[in-house]
Parts: sequence; C-alpha cells; structure tokens
Amino acid sequence: MSARSVIVTGADGFIGRNLRLRLSELNGWSVLPLTRDTPSEGWIDAFRNGDAVVHLAGVNRPADPAEFAENETSVTALLDTMRAVGRRLPVVLASSTKAEESSPYGASKLAAERRLLAAAVSDGFVAAVVRLPNVFGKWCRPNYNSAVATFCHNIARDLPVRVDDAEAALTLVYIDDVIDTFIRLITDGFETGHHEVGPAYRTTVGYVLDQIRGFRADRDQNLIAEVGHGLTRALYATYVSYLPTESFSYAIPAHKDARGAFSEMVKTRTSGQFSYFNALPGVTRGGHYHHTKTEKFLVVHGRARFRFRNLATGERHEIETSAEHPEIVETIPGWAHDVTNIGDEIMVSLLWANEIFDRSRPDTISHRLDP
Repeated sequence: MSARSVIVTGADGFIGRNLRLRLSELNGWSVLPLTRDTPSEGWIDAFRNGDAVVHLAGVNRPADPAEFAENETSVTALLDTMRAVGRRLPVVLASSTKAEESSPYGASKLAAERRLLAAAVSDGFVAAVVRLPNVFGKWCRPNYNSAVATFCHNIARDLPVRVDDAEAALTLVYIDDVIDTFIRLITDGFETGHHEVGPAYRTTVGYVLDQIRGFRADRDQNLIAEVGHGLTRALYATYVSYLPTESFSYAIPAHKDARGAFSEMVKTRTSGQFSYFNALPGVTRGGHYHHTKTEKFLVVHGRARFRFRNLATGERHEIETSAEHPEIVETIPGWAHDVTNIGDEIMVSLLWANEIFDRSRPDTISHRLDP
C-alpha cells in the first residue's frame, strides 16, 4: 500500500497532533484532518479523497459515563460515511488495553473494535486494531488522564503532585513509537485483526515520578541523567517539552580571571563532564598533569598551541590547531600539558573530561612546562 492522503479523525487531540506533524514530514503525503467541528460535508469530502484512515476520535474521560457510547458510535459514523461514498479504505483504529477490562470505558472500546472488525469482513476492507496502554509524550494534556503529563507539567513549575500508590503498576508507550506503528501499518499494509505497538515500558507510578523529579533536581546541579535510550530518554524528552518558556534557558557559573573565563556546561554521573573556556591572545592556560583523568579539547574559535611533557621520560610534544581545521586534542595521564592562544583573537575551546571534577580529589597537579 502506498497511501498518500491519510484521513485522521480526532486530529486535534494529543495523538492526532503528533500524527499530523509526522505525516506532514513525509514527501508527497497529505493529511485530511477531521475533528468534532468538521461538518458532515467535510467528512464526505475526506472519504472521497483519502487513501487510508487512522481513527483516533473517541471519549476517555466524560462527565457522564453514558458518553462512553461515543467510542462505538464514532466507528459507526465512520463506516456509514465510507459506505455512503462507496469506498473501501484501510482503517487503523486506536483502541485501548482497557478493552480487556469490564469497565464502562473498556466495554465501549471493545464494542468499537468488534463493530469495525465485523464490518471489515462484511464490507471487504482491511482494519487494524491497535490497543494502546498509557501513551505519553509532548502535547499531552496535563491534569487530565495522563500521570506522566501531570507530573512533567507540575514539577517543571514547582507545583505539587499527588500519588496515592507509588507501587501501582503502569504500562507506558511513547508517542513516537505509537506514530511509528501507525505509519508502518499505513505504508506497509496489514491484515485485518489486532496489531501490537511497542516497546511497552512496564514500570510503577513511583518510579516515573522519581525520574521526573530527578530531571528537575539535576538541572539545579548542572547534571544530566543517562537520557540517551529507553524509557529515560522518552521521559526526559517529555519532561523538557513541558518546560515553561521562561525555563528554556538557565544560567551557569562563569569563573573569570585575567586569562579568560571557564564554565562547566553539564555534568554526567557516568561519562564525565563538558565545559568550555577561553583565553586572550598570548595567554597560556593549564600547566598541570593528571594521573588518571583524561580530557578532550576542541578549539571552536581562534588558534591554539598545546604542549606536552612526559613526567617519566622528559619527552616533549606540541600540537597547533585552530577552529578552521577542527581537531580533537587529548590529554594523556602522566603527561603535563598547557594550551596557549597563539592567534590575534580570543581563543575558545570546548572541553570534555572523563570524570566530574572533585575538589577533594582533583587529580590535577600543577607543573610548568617551561624549561
């Protein structure tokens, strides 16, 4: 299947907005969004021109439980529209894992699934049912039906959060993975039936809350957690998406003297820290050695000369580098080193060290390299 125009119902909701954005990024694709405010003529026109349907519309937290019936009636309306225009479009239905439960909401989602799958057989089109657990990510409405959204929104604003049972089990899927699943079904095609979405993260309410509180506390200490993979990566991206605009930036200390300035940009618990420094023309910085600590320098403005001296053999080595020719210069345990600005402008260098600076054990011993 090579669908190019995708009908998205519930297009102004949390999942709908994310799906619409991702579809707009695909070359040659278009989105036909449908919402509660779309008139019946708009539905007819969309189903005449669309190539596939992702049905997200529904009710999950109404004031009156009787409104849950809309989850089934919305599928009925979709089927009636498709029959009215005489087309058999592939349909992807966003259902819920609550369909396996006996709650009014779960019963309504199960009824919607059954109605769609029965119509697929009788009318001759394909239908995929994707049962979603708790979905989290950017643009989810806080203080509504997502604990993750509420935690992120409130903690980012120093507002209180309430947890009745920290050990309560929680199964989460990240919005990007949900959207990947929908796009894969639309582009690759599918057989009628239930389809999986993943990865699903099985955790607890307390664990998620602790992670998000940790992100907030780390920022105050200029720290960053291991946010590059898995659940932590997704939670961190979600937390940052809820920052108020006044928190998009934050100051860090700058240590200044006659030579220039030095600032620690960010510290990690397992992979060292990142800093930057500058030096005025002719200024030399450093003049020390390490027993174990290693560093990587990258000059991003100006020119620099790095000098090295082996403390055991007396061997010397020099490296000249500049921003015009990016080059990593690495310091080596047992070699004293310094760096001099040999240009006419201020020199700026990025610096990574494999460990966070510990004033009680700095592993930085002064040693001049001059003869």
